[in-house]
Amino acid sequence: MNASTRKQTPADTQPASYEQATAELEQLVQQLESGQMSLDDTLKSYQRGATLLRYCREKLQAVEQQIQILDGTELKPYASDRQAGN
Repeated sequence: MNASTRKQTPADTQPASYEQATAELEQLVQQLESGQMSLDDTLKSYQRGATLLRYCREKLQAVEQQIQILDGTELKPYASDRQAGN
């Protein structure tokens, strides 16, 4: 996909949801891996990817904090032995 067919999104625009951010990140990775982008478009895509990655990390940290509050003071890792007991 070249720059003329790719939807231009400002690097600092926040996505509507975590799922939208991950989908856009996947699309950006595919475009970057294709090697068909100009240097300027590559830089813009990289900047957008950094913004999306930061957004996703912040969302995940917020959810982790909510889980800690709900589960007590210590976040308990999801253990596969819980599944083995079923």
